[in-house]
Amino acid sequence: MDKSLEKSLAKWLKSQQSSCGIFLKLSVLCGVLNGIAIVAQAYFIAQILQGVIIDNLVPAALSLQFFALIGLLFVRALLAQVRERISFEAGKRLRTDIRQAVLNKLVALGPVFIKGKPAGAWATLVFEQVEDLHDFYAKYLPQMMLAGFIPLLILACVFPLNWAAGIILMTTAPLIPLFMILVGMGAADANRKNMQALSRLSGHFMDRLKGLQTLKLFNRGEAELVNIEHASEDFRARTMSVLRLAFLSSAVLEFFAAVSIAVLAVYFGFSYLGHLDFGHYGVQVSLFTGMFVLILAPEFYQPLRDLGTHYHAKAQAIGAAEALVELLDYQVNTPAKIHSTSLNMAFTAESINIQAIGVEVFSLDGQRLAGPISFTLPAGEHWAIVGPSGAGKTSLLNALLGFLPYQGSLLINGQELSQLNVAQWRQHLAWLGQDPQLFHGTVRENVALANPQLNDAQIMTLLEQADISEFVKQQPLGLDLVISDQSAGVSVGQAQRFALARALAQPAKLFLLDEPTASLDAQSEQSVLTSLYRAMQSTTALTVTHKLDDLHNMNYILVMDNGMVVQHGHVNDLRQADGLLAQMLNQQQNLQQEVS
Repeated sequence: MDKSLEKSLAKWLKSQQSSCGIFLKLSVLCGVLNGIAIVAQAYFIAQILQGVIIDNLVPAALSLQFFALIGLLFVRALLAQVRERISFEAGKRLRTDIRQAVLNKLVALGPVFIKGKPAGAWATLVFEQVEDLHDFYAKYLPQMMLAGFIPLLILACVFPLNWAAGIILMTTAPLIPLFMILVGMGAADANRKNMQALSRLSGHFMDRLKGLQTLKLFNRGEAELVNIEHASEDFRARTMSVLRLAFLSSAVLEFFAAVSIAVLAVYFGFSYLGHLDFGHYGVQVSLFTGMFVLILAPEFYQPLRDLGTHYHAKAQAIGAAEALVELLDYQVNTPAKIHSTSLNMAFTAESINIQAIGVEVFSLDGQRLAGPISFTLPAGEHWAIVGPSGAGKTSLLNALLGFLPYQGSLLINGQELSQLNVAQWRQHLAWLGQDPQLFHGTVRENVALANPQLNDAQIMTLLEQADISEFVKQQPLGLDLVISDQSAGVSVGQAQRFALARALAQPAKLFLLDEPTASLDAQSEQSVLTSLYRAMQSTTALTVTHKLDDLHNMNYILVMDNGMVVQHGHVNDLRQADGLLAQMLNQQQNLQQEVS
């Protein structure tokens, strides 16, 4: 990973710590109190050993020290438990905020952007990679602060007793963070590659699982198993690389800590034997001093060792943060908000009129998808958009839905669409696509998705309008019938009609329909169209369709090709003109004759 990128990601991670609230500071405070308790514990242990071994005191004379020592043991245990809980709460709050920011960003970017990656990749981002931030805030950041405070506290207690021991501690201490940095230099890059491999594996597996029927029918099951095996092996290798770095880091830190403590023990051992005579300010080295320093020596290195142990959490967080920062920093055209009084003026009429003047529709990365387009859709009229695949029909609808940016002027009842509040604008829309999305839940929950206040009678009325009420009545559970993921348990036609009932539940002034009957048989198609025409009697409607048989029901036709409107007018006029629509009608007629 580029060093500048790694630094910027680390800076971004630290900038998010405000989400942890006061819990991060409380975690550090508990660690500081625990450090003070460690020094006090070493002091009482050294006093007890000095009194029993050197001063020949009876245990009763040291009862105060014994009680203080026992009390400190309980205090340290309590502090450790409290710190663990507080640290978890800090990480939890951070994960909640980041996950909410990611979800808000995905909502702002819209479905067009989300379809650019497999669903499994988004699942990994929202769940796995956000989770990988937890230890950075719950363990690494508090430990980084304690790794500076506790060794200084111990040095402040050791130097007045023995300056040589203090110098040994101070000299050997930098070895641990130095080798921690050297070992961890590649850890962030390894974690980043591991996250990328996990994202690829998740997306690959989910896509193949959804398309299992197609793979079986085309006899590609075994080949895809090999591909999944390769993706899994790549993820395994990268995971083991991360673990190898983590274990190597821990082993190196333990080694240097053990060597440093051994040097200190050798110094005191030779001092007691009389071979060394320095460091104790001209006073004979007492057992208290030696035991006090040796007891504190492991605790001196322990915060640095813990920091090294949690260093992989930093590398893991940096690896996970790359995709998160890329998403959160992705620039999106956010519509400007205006006062609600002026906003409502755009919707005071019973129906909506649309005027497009030189409108160009762009993808989120700036590629032009359609335009320039100009037209005026009067209120209450039903228009159709036809044309070959890739002509830009759906892109125009996505611009009206607020999912794609545009340039030019797109007026809604005389007000620019980009100046309207998107959420309020969508409350006046009814949208029905060719691939309806029903969510796991009951029929009641799916139909009342936009209006949870609907009662059962109102829901049944909507189902009757969508010509699906008889199916629901025949089910033993009625409105409590559970629709599984991916609309499992109902046919495509039934799912389309449930989606129609859901669309009708919203008091819409504009219907935007994108191939609403593309996947239906003739009978289901006629049923859905009848319900739609009945619901759209007093509203404006714009329909994208490849079905040319029903164009006579439309007031006006826009014919698009290569992102441009190449023809427009009533179907009878366009049928007689020499143009794209006439060609499409002739091709459809010839195809029907060949089939018959």
